[in-house]
Amino acid sequence: MKAFWKNQILAESDKTIQIEGNHYFPADSIKKEFFKSSITHSTCPWKGIASYYTIEVDDEANKDAAWFYPEPKSAANEIKGYVAFWKGVEIKH
Repeated sequence: MKAFWKNQILAESDKTIQIEGNHYFPADSIKKEFFKSSITHSTCPWKGIASYYTIEVDDEANKDAAWFYPEPKSAANEIKGYVAFWKGVEIKH
């Protein structure tokens, strides 16, 4: 699977985990130069507290377009160390 935004590959892996229609990519598969830490957090009742990245490509920012669970609840422990996308980021085979 590949994650694209602005014709740039952000992540690529054959070991994604699909949960609730989202592909979670292993952290070591993302191209870190496009990811900037965000102060945004949200809470999922069964996954826990999510943290976010803003994606920056060619001086354009996609605020909070990637998220991850640094310390997921036990029910979602399999996605610890994985990153998912939304806000216009395309996921393709």
